[in-house]
Amino acid sequence: MLLDKYGFIPGNLTGLFEGGTFEDASSLGLALLLSPFFHVGWVHIGGNLLYLRVFGDNVNDALGHLRYVLFFIVGCVAGNLAQFAFEPISSRPIIGASGGIAGVLGFYITTFPRARVLTLFPALIVLMFIEVHASAFIGVWCLQQFLNGFLLVTDGTYQADIAWFAHIGGFIFGVAVAVIIRRKRQRQVA
Repeated sequence: MLLDKYGFIPGNLTGLFEGGTFEDASSLGLALLLSPFFHVGWVHIGGNLLYLRVFGDNVNDALGHLRYVLFFIVGCVAGNLAQFAFEPISSRPIIGASGGIAGVLGFYITTFPRARVLTLFPALIVLMFIEVHASAFIGVWCLQQFLNGFLLVTDGTYQADIAWFAHIGGFIFGVAVAVIIRRKRQRQVA
């Protein structure tokens, strides 16, 4: 199956550490790079594109085009490796660009903490658009990721089709990159 070949499977990385071959390493590296480009369906793709549309343009402006693409790819890899850290023997393929998207959110909240975003908000039976602080929006998103990740770790029966730790790992990567860049720029100014 295509996803088994090009999705990142944490158990394959564990197998590589336990005596895998060069071919195994090559396949795994290819899966790490290609898995972000596979998605479950149009809703998965649409959700990722919406987050990129809302938050990605400012991060792209801050980093520049080439560094943004590299940042995004490394964020995807970081997310997959974070998922591996919590599910090292999982045989389920991880697909999607969640680590990269989460990296963009982490970079955004660190770099633009006072920005506001237009959000669709359900008020009783009416949907309305309101402006909220990006930090509140991303904060709620973070809380969801950490709670679901916590449930995954603490409840042995909890099964998720979503790689929660890929989100968490990508987010932490994004925050770390933003902090490193800010400190580097502060040193250059001083």
